[in-house]
Amino acid sequence: MERIAVLRRLVGEIPELRDFYERRWCSFDFDGSSVEDDYCRLELEEKSEIVNMWEANMSPNKRSRSEKSCRILFTIPNLIGTMEQEIWKELPEDLHEAVIARLPIATLFRFRIVCRKWNSLLTSNSFSRHFSEVQLMNPWFYTIVHDGVYGFGKVNGGAMYDPSLKKWHHLSIPALHSKIFLLVASAGGLVCLLDINNRHFYICNPLIKAVKELPPRSARVRSRVAVGMVLTDNATNRSYKVVWLGCNGDHEIYDSVQNSWSRRGSLPQSIKLPLSLNFRSQTVCIGSTIYFIRANPDGILTYDVSKGIWKQFIIPLPLHITDHTIAECGGKVMLVGLLSKNAATCVCIWELQKMTLLWKEVDRMPNVSCLEYYGKHVKMTCMGNQGMLMLSLRSLRSNRFITYDLFKKKWEKVPDCTLPINGRKQWIACGTAFYPFPTALP
Repeated sequence: MERIAVLRRLVGEIPELRDFYERRWCSFDFDGSSVEDDYCRLELEEKSEIVNMWEANMSPNKRSRSEKSCRILFTIPNLIGTMEQEIWKELPEDLHEAVIARLPIATLFRFRIVCRKWNSLLTSNSFSRHFSEVQLMNPWFYTIVHDGVYGFGKVNGGAMYDPSLKKWHHLSIPALHSKIFLLVASAGGLVCLLDINNRHFYICNPLIKAVKELPPRSARVRSRVAVGMVLTDNATNRSYKVVWLGCNGDHEIYDSVQNSWSRRGSLPQSIKLPLSLNFRSQTVCIGSTIYFIRANPDGILTYDVSKGIWKQFIIPLPLHITDHTIAECGGKVMLVGLLSKNAATCVCIWELQKMTLLWKEVDRMPNVSCLEYYGKHVKMTCMGNQGMLMLSLRSLRSNRFITYDLFKKKWEKVPDCTLPINGRKQWIACGTAFYPFPTALP
């Protein structure tokens, strides 16, 4: 009877052991001010009281196979705990940083609260190098959200969307409070913002809430400008240049190393002014070259930041295309737009053919999704153009968001952006894609 009682107690502890190994981080706290995980610590160095009772009532030569399995079940965690302590104790510092750099972003931010040493890793040059060696994950989307359906309404700050987990992360950046911005460009883990008055530029890493206001431009520009951004040190994500271009040909380049704006000559005479720039489309950066999309004539304007050379390419657009924007995928220039003919509307993807300088269709939204917009007046906005797109499809009574993976050619619906406290839906004003690099400093 005593053995049966012990066995029952052992069986009762099996769900607890299973829960111990199946625990997962359940929230994402960027501030590290609270820990809301379900992880519970077990004392693995001492044997369970139940195991001692079991051993006292059993002869070492008379143990069934199930009894031996129960003994192994309690012995393995003890061995693992001892091994982990020895391994981490002797692990070289360089290898230690390499292991942490490969953790998921949410877990990495959780581990920052373990000790001061781990919290200071984000500003370490060696950790930045290790993090840059990790294969790039899917980009995230940083968006400006507000309460109102029309216009900006009350700006509530920003929200980040992780397409791999299909989850929104809400954040508040104190340095950007009481201001209204446009997200105009991004590079690596940094995002470029321009205030609504078209005067001041800001560089931000929304992941760590780091913001830097750029010095005033030497030229006073009241009209809208197209903005491009490029990294000049991909190893650390800490050196970059920002280029703005006006319709009259005025332009300036900001160098983060010099912390100043400068201008390299003027546009070639072969590029006719004024420029009809497409401000609905964000720029694309491939290597050190920034791509601007223009009209009249339709084509692309490029600027090589390293060489300071402007070039123009006349490329006719596909027929019946509207709301088009350019994107980048694996070093290739892509075109995204609405294809409307008669009452049918569909989102299509084209790839630029370098030899012929023509657009070739490579994919389009599935017909089942297109039927939803049949006979409706649809407007499209593209947020993010770095391998992953977030498309806003707006009709009279709906505003649906869809992501498109340019590499996998996969379409997915985006869940509503709601506040975690009251579940109130937030409306997305504008957005851009960025890579979640916690080591990127503005």
